[in-house]
Amino acid sequence: MNDRSREVFRRVVEGYLETGAPVGSRSLTRHMSEKVSAATIRNTMQDLEHLGLLGSPHVSAGRIPTQSGLRMFVDGLLEVGDLDGDDRRRIDRSMEEADGDVASLLDRVGHALSGITHGASLVLTPKHEAPIKHVEFVSLSPERALVVLVFADGHVENRIFTPPAGQTPSSMREAANFLNAIAGGHTLRELAGVISREIAARRQEIDRLAADLVESGLATWVNPGEQGERLIVRGRGNLLGETAEAEDLDRIRSLFDDLERKRDLAQFLDLAEEGDGVRIFIGSENKLFSLSGSSLVVSPYMNADRKIIGAVGVIGPTRLNYGRIVPIVDYTAQLVGRLVSDRS
Repeated sequence: MNDRSREVFRRVVEGYLETGAPVGSRSLTRHMSEKVSAATIRNTMQDLEHLGLLGSPHVSAGRIPTQSGLRMFVDGLLEVGDLDGDDRRRIDRSMEEADGDVASLLDRVGHALSGITHGASLVLTPKHEAPIKHVEFVSLSPERALVVLVFADGHVENRIFTPPAGQTPSSMREAANFLNAIAGGHTLRELAGVISREIAARRQEIDRLAADLVESGLATWVNPGEQGERLIVRGRGNLLGETAEAEDLDRIRSLFDDLERKRDLAQFLDLAEEGDGVRIFIGSENKLFSLSGSSLVVSPYMNADRKIIGAVGVIGPTRLNYGRIVPIVDYTAQLVGRLVSDRS
C-alpha cells in the first residue's frame, strides 16, 4: 500500500473499533492528512476491498475491516500506548486484596481483567507439582483422552492429551491401576523417574538372561534396544532337554511383556505432564474458539526461572480496543508471574 491507502485503511479500522459502525468516504475527507475528494477515497477503499482488507455490509454503506484486515492492522499498524494510570491502580489493588493462596490470586485476576476491559477473562493456571494421590485416564475419542489427577493436598486437575496409537479404554484403565499402585508420595515428574528405573532394571535382566542363549546360537536379537525389538529362538526343540534354558526363555517372555507395559506407562506419563491444562476461567463463555467474531488477547506468565507456567488474557468481539487491552494484559501477566513465584 502507498501512504494514502495506508492512511485510509488505518482510519477505517480505527473508526470501526471506536464506533462499531461502517466508515464512509465523506467522514474520512474531514480527517485525512492531505485534502482529497470523497471519490478518491472511495476508489482507494475499493482497492482495499479487492485486497480483502475491507468489506461492505451493504451496497451503499461505508466499509468495515475484514478478519484479514484486522490481522494486518494488529500486526503492522497498531499503536500501543502506555498502560493507563487508573487501569494500573485497579490491577494493583485487585492483587493486594487477594488472599495468600495462588488460587485466590488468579480468581481476583480474572475478576479484575473482566471489570477493567468489559470483556471475558481467561486465566490458565500453573500445573500442580504436589504428590499424586490418584490417577484416572478417560478416553474421549481415538485421538483425545483426559487424565484426572488428584493430588495429596486435595487439588484436582484435568488435562487433555493425545494418547499413543492403539490404546483402548481397557488399556488406559490398566495403566491407571498400575500407576495408582506406585503413585503414593510421588509427584508426576518423580513417578516418571520411577517408571524409567523399572524399565532399565527389566532391560538389564532381559540382557543377562538372553546372553547365554545368544552366545550358544540358540537365539538371536532383532532390533535390540528399540521399540520393536525381538528375541528369536532357533531350534526350540533343543531347549526341551535343558530345563534351565527353558525357564530362562519363559522369564524373558514375561519380562518383555512387563517392559512393553512400562514403556506404555512412561509414554502416558510424558503425555499427561505435557497435556493442556483445562482449568479456564472465562465467565459464562463456553466453546470459545468455535465462535465467530471473537478475539483473544493473551500473554503467558513465567516463574522465577523464566519458565512459562500459565497465561492470562481477555476475550471479546473483534472490535476490541487493542491499543488499550494489550498493555493491560501484558502488565497483568508480568505482575501475576512475580506474585505466583513469590507465593510458591
